[in-house]
Amino acid sequence: MQRASHFFWQDLNPDEIRALAKQDAVALLPLAAIEQHGPHLPLSTDLDIGLALATTAFERLSQRVPACLLPPLSIGLSLEHRDYPGTLSLSPETALAVLTELGDSVARAGFRRLVIFNSHGGNKAIVDLAALKLRAAHRMLVVRANYFRFTPPPDALPAEEMRHGLHGGALETAMMLHIAPHKVRRHAVDSWSSCGEGMAASGRRLGPEGEAGFAWMAGDLNPAGVTGNARLATAELGERLVGHFADTLAQVIDDAHRFNLDQLVAGVD
Repeated sequence: MQRASHFFWQDLNPDEIRALAKQDAVALLPLAAIEQHGPHLPLSTDLDIGLALATTAFERLSQRVPACLLPPLSIGLSLEHRDYPGTLSLSPETALAVLTELGDSVARAGFRRLVIFNSHGGNKAIVDLAALKLRAAHRMLVVRANYFRFTPPPDALPAEEMRHGLHGGALETAMMLHIAPHKVRRHAVDSWSSCGEGMAASGRRLGPEGEAGFAWMAGDLNPAGVTGNARLATAELGERLVGHFADTLAQVIDDAHRFNLDQLVAGVD
């Protein structure tokens, strides 16, 4: 086994996992969702995007960086989409427990560097909590990486679309047109406004997200459960977005590998 190759966790045996841990490898855990994305996108949208970004990042990662890609946690916290058929969701308590216990397993295998790579906005809170719990329990580096928080490529989409196209809009539709075009129902691609647009236009600080955001169910933003102008999406844009976000993720993995673990203070009993 080469010292700094990249591996899928499930393809290895215990000796190979042990060897990777001795190399101080980075483990990356994709966290996604199976939930409605409007009439034009499949329930697998977040999972498809997350896996595409993760595998592309590993392809672009320097061979000097030892890293391992864990099996994805496909179902997360999708409470805000529960009213739409097809959505699968764990409760907040169960989602947090599952994510934390998977991290515990990674730590027991000897890994001290974990990147939780999240492709679903509703998972943000459990990512934050799980990361802190794992840090406290194992004195390990736990990185919270949400691709939708990565800086997008310049001039990829209008600022208003990036702000209000929170779910099933141009960003996700473009990436799906590149990743899995056969899954996109092109006849159903449309534009869906968000209540946040009207609030912003009237000068309010409060909105679905931003400086002061309110808790929302998907239907609160638009009855269709989707927001954004998916008509702006093209496969070419999707290819650009996937490449850009994958490059960012590769840099995050590299940064996690370089992180000085001595900066993590020991716990006090």
